[in-house]
Amino acid sequence: MSDTSENKGIDTLDVLAVGAHPDDVEIACGGTLASLADQGYRVGIVDLTDGEPTPLSPGPHVRLQEAHKAAQILGVAVRVTLDLPNRKLFDTYENRLALAKVLRRYRPAIVIGPGGATPMASPDHYQATLLTDAAIFYSRLTKWDDEFDGLPPHRVLHHVQYWLALRGPDPPVNVPSFVVDVSSTFERKLEAIRAYETQFPPEKSFVFDAVAAINRSIGLRAGFQYGELFLTHRLPGTDDLVAFCMHGKPPRP
Repeated sequence: MSDTSENKGIDTLDVLAVGAHPDDVEIACGGTLASLADQGYRVGIVDLTDGEPTPLSPGPHVRLQEAHKAAQILGVAVRVTLDLPNRKLFDTYENRLALAKVLRRYRPAIVIGPGGATPMASPDHYQATLLTDAAIFYSRLTKWDDEFDGLPPHRVLHHVQYWLALRGPDPPVNVPSFVVDVSSTFERKLEAIRAYETQFPPEKSFVFDAVAAINRSIGLRAGFQYGELFLTHRLPGTDDLVAFCMHGKPPRP
């Protein structure tokens, strides 16, 4: 396991985002993480694999440098890379434990994970969805200390999922969803994605256009310039209808 954070202690996080590979989280919810960091929340990322091999990267050390640069751009406090295999990522018992140990160590209140399969893209994304859901459950289990290196149980309060699809179908309509306004951090999101120079050389500039188009479309539906979509398997609720309805009100022209 590699930890590229400045502080490698057991400091707790407010939010931890999980990705199968470095750059998954940036593409899906980088704007949200930057916004949270700007608001003073401690944000972390855990990449289940180092994403290597890939066609243009000379090796994992370069990809890790790119990931560290992207995290700095977003204001992420902690970035952890697990030693799970790219292209061969599976929802196994051992892999569940590896991620659950990260949750127990950093104790996030909210976990953001991938939201399902990505047809025509890496099957690792779907396995990461299963792993995240299982690890959240494992993280809170008691009377199992020997499996977690003595790390105490931790109950994650909220689990939401990002939608990682540049050319895929719309998200499922039967799952509650919400949009986060990333208008003020969208350019930083693009800058963080560009940090992956080995993954997005000039001939792949269409990726930035795709990200902009998707975030623009999602944002406009919610009254924002740019937005990122999240799925939740619990219905959103409130005890203040006015605050709930007015919070996301578009700015006046």
